[in-house]
Amino acid sequence: MPFRTPQSSDVVPASPEAVLLTLPRRKITGVLLHQGEMMRDYVKHALQEPDVALQLPTGSGKTLVGLLIAEWRRRKFNERVVYLCPTNQLVNQVAEQANSQYGLTVEPFTGSKHQYSASAKANYQRASRVAVTNYSSLFNVSPFFDSPDLIILDDAHAAENYVAAHWTIQIDRLQHAALHAALRSVIEPYIETHDLAVLEGRFGSEKGWVDKIPTPYLIEMAADVTAILDAHANGRDDLSYRWPVLRDRLYACHMYLSASSIVIRPIIPPTQAFSPFSGAKQRIYMSATLGAGGDLERTTGRRSIKRLPVPDGWDQQGIGRRLFMFPGLSVEPDRLPDLSTEMMRKAGRSLVLVPSLASAAAVSEQVDKTLGFPTFDADDLEESKAPFVAETQAVAIVANRYDGIDFPHEDCRLLLVDGQPTAANLQERFIEDRMGGGQILEDRLQTRVLQAIGRCTRSLRDYSAVIVLGPDLTDYLADARRSRHFHPELQAELWFGLDQSSRATYDDFGLDLDTFLANGDEWEAANNIILNERPKFEQEPLPVMDELAAAAKLEVLYQTKLWNRDYLGALEAAESVLGVLRSTELKGYRALWHYLAGSSAWLHAEDLKEGNAGGMRGRARDQYRLSMNAAEDLAWLAKLARFDPDAVPASSEDTSLRKQVERVEEVLKKLGTTHDRGFAKKEREILEGLEDNDRFEQAQVILGELLGFEAGNVESDAAPDPWWIAEGACIVFEDYVGNQGGPLGAEKARQAAGHPAWISKNLPHVAGSDILPVLVTPTDKAKSGAEPHLSPVAYWNADDYRTWAKNALSVLRQLRPSVSNGPLLWRPEAAEMFEANDLSAAALMRRLRRSMCDKAMRIVN
Repeated sequence: MPFRTPQSSDVVPASPEAVLLTLPRRKITGVLLHQGEMMRDYVKHALQEPDVALQLPTGSGKTLVGLLIAEWRRRKFNERVVYLCPTNQLVNQVAEQANSQYGLTVEPFTGSKHQYSASAKANYQRASRVAVTNYSSLFNVSPFFDSPDLIILDDAHAAENYVAAHWTIQIDRLQHAALHAALRSVIEPYIETHDLAVLEGRFGSEKGWVDKIPTPYLIEMAADVTAILDAHANGRDDLSYRWPVLRDRLYACHMYLSASSIVIRPIIPPTQAFSPFSGAKQRIYMSATLGAGGDLERTTGRRSIKRLPVPDGWDQQGIGRRLFMFPGLSVEPDRLPDLSTEMMRKAGRSLVLVPSLASAAAVSEQVDKTLGFPTFDADDLEESKAPFVAETQAVAIVANRYDGIDFPHEDCRLLLVDGQPTAANLQERFIEDRMGGGQILEDRLQTRVLQAIGRCTRSLRDYSAVIVLGPDLTDYLADARRSRHFHPELQAELWFGLDQSSRATYDDFGLDLDTFLANGDEWEAANNIILNERPKFEQEPLPVMDELAAAAKLEVLYQTKLWNRDYLGALEAAESVLGVLRSTELKGYRALWHYLAGSSAWLHAEDLKEGNAGGMRGRARDQYRLSMNAAEDLAWLAKLARFDPDAVPASSEDTSLRKQVERVEEVLKKLGTTHDRGFAKKEREILEGLEDNDRFEQAQVILGELLGFEAGNVESDAAPDPWWIAEGACIVFEDYVGNQGGPLGAEKARQAAGHPAWISKNLPHVAGSDILPVLVTPTDKAKSGAEPHLSPVAYWNADDYRTWAKNALSVLRQLRPSVSNGPLLWRPEAAEMFEANDLSAAALMRRLRRSMCDKAMRIVN
């Protein structure tokens, strides 16, 4: 048979933008002005740079720019090119767009590498076609794409979890029950009893809890952790692949704890040790928002990335039009689900972004019950969004995904965003909640919020209503201190939406949506108001970004040194980081880096022979002491005093108060600060409940939770009334408020005195704590039979208790508005007010012990 005719070699145009002219199937005539400008800048200024970032805002056509650069380099340099997307849905979207719009054939790779077709693999390996795949296809133990020449990372702002996943193992309490239990047995000696109970999942109220095992302890337990994971990780989903990556590098990792999982990972992905990524000639990062604080360097583990800024003038251009609605400002919370589904009915097709699978299930159930519309989740949209768009009435409900799925033009005109896309992993939560380092995540948070609210407005001709649900996201978008860092167009849209929503009734929201969707004269008049306001707003840069950017390259160096066991080099790099973090806004982040510096010194001391370790151990203690001094109101840092024999450890009362205040902060944030609707509802439940004998106990539970206690109550034989638990202390109530002045009988007194025993037996994590039984009653008389049981029981007159409770609510109301100032400012103020008003566990215990029943009550026959 005759030989097949060889394929002719590709035409090599002079520039990336000229590639388009060689594609006869293209549906577009050429590149836009700003696209050509970006590609010319790339060729002129960044062609030989190992790491390049292209900032291409939403609607600017970054996919075309990325694909043309990829195709040009493939042809010109005969390079293997991998174009990375966050999800398979985006892989398919890019491949379809390349083929149908640009006339460019690429090879999409999804699924297991064993499922890749032979021809597709050959086309990539011979550099005959650009490969388009997801991040996980590259960042894994044995990638097919093991030696690419060029890597293009699309949506680089969303890459953090995808990149870090290769160096992260997450042990889920339910999914990996035996493994989790085994690790808990090793962790138990290193954490407090209460925290162990949370780790075991015993307290639903502690879902936001996060902790970290200090590095010296992790070193001590490393051998046991290794043995346990060796025994359990084999054949356990992705643990069996990821554990070998970390097995001999625990010293370079951190162990984070939550009520649902245990996570082990390095603070920055050590990508320099991963040749499929670091061995490429060039890495190109594309994003609508690259950030100015070095977040891209931390995400990708690269020390220096050359940035090509957005083309001149594009930063002044808005993208489409959004009508923001904040129904939580004027509609009662229990009516919001009905309002949401009514808005979905009006819109036909809607997209709902929620923070969790549980939230998604609740929305799906509500839609099914009230609308009967078909619903689609992220998996349904993975291959294509066409089935959703084909429906005239449908709801797409996507959990914990705030970017990557676009619904422009007629695809969807209504977006509902429920909850703020805050910390996406335990490390972020720890840095923000326990270290007061939220400033380092501010850039990342802003990007996530902007991506979330822009899912349905991807070009100038798009328009979409955006319903903001959840007090945390409402607070964020309504906070002028944050919104001033947004694009002027968005600031004007938010100003209009907040103004309208604060004065709207339930019915007004539906009427406003009708007007917006009709897109007629009435909406044009409203739109003109937004346009007239837009010039009044200016976009201000986020603060301290220069310092954070300068620190980023040093932070990456620290991780590189640490990963390679160069502990002294890691210490020097950490100290260099501290040299550039000078602003007071960064003192929480400084505290973190003093801790990391101290841990590097501690590791070096462990590595030295015993006779030479003393000086390095001293440097470690110095850094730990500096960490505690940098942010002395952070409860977690008190743990570091254990490693310094000369340090004066924080008293148990101080530590307990700090943790109590942290919990109060979390509760108040969830209730919202833009308006007091959520807080007022709780306040009303408490005040009305304390006046109603039947609801008194439930009111006590709610009040205890607001005050940062672990509060609970059960209805069982001989069980006490509500209890309030803090670290090392427990107040357990016996409520006798229905009494009309008659004397306390022996049975009630015996019950109250016996409550500590019940608590110790039924709440083992409280055993060993200071447990104080408290009788709340309007009477000050007791029968003689009660007298033998009165001495261990505190007395709290019911009216005095109500007065104290009202004052407690008043203090919380005063503190609530300023909780958005950040933990390092708010927590000291809150701690001072709690102590002054007998709201801290220790102060309240002292107050109660000044009035014990045997002294406060009169014995009568």
